[in-house]
Amino acid sequence: MISFLGNILRWLRHGGFGLLLFVAVLLLAWGTVAPVGTLVWWLGGGADAVEKRVRQLTNGINSEAGEDGRGSPSGPVLNHRAFDPSQDADGARTASEPACYIVFLTGVGDTSANELASGEEKFLQGLAQEQAGCVALSGVFPYSAANPDVGGQQVFRYLQGVVKKAEGWVDLAETLLRIRNLWRMAISADNRYGPAYNRGIALQIVEQMDQQQALPSSVDQPIQLILIGTSGGVQVALAASPHLGQWLPVDITVVSLGGVFNGDEGFETVDHMYHLRGEHDWVENIGGIVFPHRWRWTFASPYNRARRQNRYTAIESGPHEHDGDRGYFGEEAVNGKQTYYELTVEQVNQLPIWLETAE
Repeated sequence: MISFLGNILRWLRHGGFGLLLFVAVLLLAWGTVAPVGTLVWWLGGGADAVEKRVRQLTNGINSEAGEDGRGSPSGPVLNHRAFDPSQDADGARTASEPACYIVFLTGVGDTSANELASGEEKFLQGLAQEQAGCVALSGVFPYSAANPDVGGQQVFRYLQGVVKKAEGWVDLAETLLRIRNLWRMAISADNRYGPAYNRGIALQIVEQMDQQQALPSSVDQPIQLILIGTSGGVQVALAASPHLGQWLPVDITVVSLGGVFNGDEGFETVDHMYHLRGEHDWVENIGGIVFPHRWRWTFASPYNRARRQNRYTAIESGPHEHDGDRGYFGEEAVNGKQTYYELTVEQVNQLPIWLETAE
């Protein structure tokens, strides 16, 4: 398979039209088979893993059931007890237990959550320094329900190796990987396969939160969960939110940095969404064009209801492009002063979501 793919790439090297045709056919082929991996994961043990983890999370439910033994219709939550830093182990929360988690979901240009771009790492470091009351993590890969990167499939593992080693055709390899991630974003937005896929991502988020800092066994006030995404990661963050809201006692805020999203999933769950968009970011406009739920005349869509209820706020972030040196995580200087990623950190830090966690 790999040898065959290599022969095709060498043949296409001499023809631009052939390359374009190849990518078009590949795009259509991926659209047909993209859900297969999610279905195989779900039927091959993913569903059981999610069910088992949810049972673990709900073992401590403070049931408000009546005499018939049925629980609250609002869904499973952790047992609510004292959630006060001043209390000891008898009550619940200790000073080491966080009231706030920040989860970063990367864009379609990345191939692994463990190998972020330099600007993304610096953005998260700067944010973590300013928001010391929150635990920040970035180990969730939003373009696979089962794998930490694109290497779960042989052909993409090969392309990932090409990109890492920069061995010729690196631009084509990066393009193909982006297309692969775009299809995973499309699965997240699909009402047929999305429920399984998004449960897998929500499970990843729960596991990463628990590994980074153990989830408190009982709470009095909801934990603040801030999902920060860029590009297609915003769609995945929104689509995972209903499951996170059902499994955990959390108040969810989504921060979009040039995100592309369909305007359906998640808006009934999140407390607020802040959408930062750069002046020169034409890519983020795509979501508002291709997704009917984002159109202003679809009054009843979750997105438009959130807008009318003031739970959605769009903010001009500055002269950002969608990606690159002048993107939200770009390391080029803005007007000879701060870098683009520093400007992004500044904009995010100014959001009112941090007031409750400020020390």
